[in-house]
Amino acid sequence: MKKILALVLALALVLALSCASAETALEKVKAAGKLVVGTEATYPPYEYLDDNAQMAGCDIWLAQQIADALGVELVMQDMAFDGIIPAVQAGQVDLGIAAFTVTPERAEVIDFSNQYELSNQLLIVKAGNAEKYATKESLAGLRVGAQLGTIQSQLVESALPDSELFELPTYPELGLETVNGNIAGFVVDQAVGEAMVASGDGSLEVSAFAFTAEEASFGKAAVLQKGSDDLLAAVNEVIDKVVNDGSYKAAYDEAVAATGATGE
Repeated sequence: MKKILALVLALALVLALSCASAETALEKVKAAGKLVVGTEATYPPYEYLDDNAQMAGCDIWLAQQIADALGVELVMQDMAFDGIIPAVQAGQVDLGIAAFTVTPERAEVIDFSNQYELSNQLLIVKAGNAEKYATKESLAGLRVGAQLGTIQSQLVESALPDSELFELPTYPELGLETVNGNIAGFVVDQAVGEAMVASGDGSLEVSAFAFTAEEASFGKAAVLQKGSDDLLAAVNEVIDKVVNDGSYKAAYDEAVAATGATGE
């Protein structure tokens, strides 16, 4: 009798575990009552800390729209950029929103949402060097910076093969290295670079250098754990709505203006 009871209990446990494992990504979010989103809050206008040390930016706005649509609380986690995808893979966060560029390499390990923004790339240099570093030839043999783990790092290597890639965790650090003359400049999304120049002390400027559209016109998307099909569908529904009705663009424009006003 004891053996039969033990067998019944074991089967019940297996059944319970099977049911638990069958819970979908969207069901887990709704059951938890919160959407946990990983970001890296040093990248205005997409994500940054405002004057009250609160997360702000058009990507944070987008995350809030998704949480509201799901009827759950938004919980933002600030972390190193190159740690967000591993956190998504490990299930530590439900999704990552941090101006992620869509690439085939990333798509092998995570799922991308629909794109919500397209960004050109700039080379930011020390004030006075805009014309000095205006061609690939002028950058040959020099160090060009990019944020660690970003598509900009790949862009430097592919579009500027005669330059040396120099990586740091954040763009403020790269800005300092540029001002100090340790690197020729750094590559960054257009809005971010323009915000850094506009809100700075005049020590940085946008170079006359230009990447071609084929080299650098990058779509932005959220990243999710592979297999999160129902959550991905819900995220895409929100993204399509805010892109089509213009509200994401309005949030983007507001964040561009705010980053200059807050001194970010």
